[in-house]
Amino acid sequence: MPEQPIRKVAMLTAGGLAPCLSSAVGGLIERYTEIAPDVEIIGYLDGYAGLLTGNSVTVTPEIRATAHRLHRFGGSPIGNSRVKLTNVADAVKRGLVAEGQDPLHVAAEQLTKDGVDVLHTIGGDDTNTMAAELAAYLKSNNYRLTVVGLPKTVDNDIIPVRQSLGAWTAAEQGALFARNVIAEHSSNPRMLVIHEVMGRNCGWLTAATARAYRRWLATQEWAPEIGLDPRRWDVHAVYVPELELDIAAEAGRLRTIMDQVGCVNIFLSEGAGLDEVVAELENAGAEVPRDPFGHVRLDDVNPGQWFAKQFAERLGAEKVNVQKSGYFSRSAAANTDDLRLIKSCTDYAVECALRQEDGLIGHDEEHGGKLRAIEFERVKGGKAFDPATPWFADLLSAINQPT
Repeated sequence: MPEQPIRKVAMLTAGGLAPCLSSAVGGLIERYTEIAPDVEIIGYLDGYAGLLTGNSVTVTPEIRATAHRLHRFGGSPIGNSRVKLTNVADAVKRGLVAEGQDPLHVAAEQLTKDGVDVLHTIGGDDTNTMAAELAAYLKSNNYRLTVVGLPKTVDNDIIPVRQSLGAWTAAEQGALFARNVIAEHSSNPRMLVIHEVMGRNCGWLTAATARAYRRWLATQEWAPEIGLDPRRWDVHAVYVPELELDIAAEAGRLRTIMDQVGCVNIFLSEGAGLDEVVAELENAGAEVPRDPFGHVRLDDVNPGQWFAKQFAERLGAEKVNVQKSGYFSRSAAANTDDLRLIKSCTDYAVECALRQEDGLIGHDEEHGGKLRAIEFERVKGGKAFDPATPWFADLLSAINQPT
């Protein structure tokens, strides 16, 4: 049992958006209100930036009474930012700490000043590795604080979490986006459509989006006699970081499809071929833009355009259309499957908080898929998607069949 009861908790959302943040905030508020209504709740605004600057909002009785509304929306009601607590230079540059200050110390002092007993971090691998750094700093410097994280990534790439909050919704929304984007095949003869999906190191979201789209495709009725041909609406290639890509061989296969059906539709993970893109930029003497965590800024690098350049001439494409579903899908409200997962995780997060148990809440793949507080030191990013997964192997087999 805890040595003393929990009196005050704080929460923050950080990193990129995912279709779970608003619902997770609402779920935590609802659960505390249900089983520990006397616990005070605050939210740090704009993620770790708000923690460093002491910018927070108090969860009032009015907010508690309307917390259920948060499940209907995407985004985050308390705002996000990308801040690395161990990147001192970046924190100073952004005015979050003064020259000579350690952001971890500033964060610890702010939490102490605010009287926070538990901090809930809602974010991806970067957010929760920062939570791990903060928790370790707090313990080694004798601060009394429990840190309980919730796993958010649209590409489902947190080790060892089986399913990240929001990823199912992101795939569903990416498939919805694709319905309109792939209709662009009819805007021009010999059209190449590239649907670029989020996924820096992990192809799960691209694969799951393609699967969701083809499930929709299978439910439609067609009129090929007038050109409403399912072959023109199909996915002709799926490229993920975990699979080697022979561009010359693929170009030959796709050229046949282009000649036969008059278009080619590609689902591309933004991390596929990234090493080649970066190498090309560096060889040309260009600076590769990176974020505070050292990640390549994919929006600036534009992998979709690079792939378009590789394929357009080889396929004899008359026109190329590259569209990114990332901002559309990551900003959606959580779907039914994610709402169930969010509720189970937020409920358990509150239980762990009340007994002062640190960790990242998720189904632990290294403990039989059990829902538990995963030790922060075991949490890592960059979990790879297994392309041998049966449903993905079946998908590749289907789209690689001759038209």
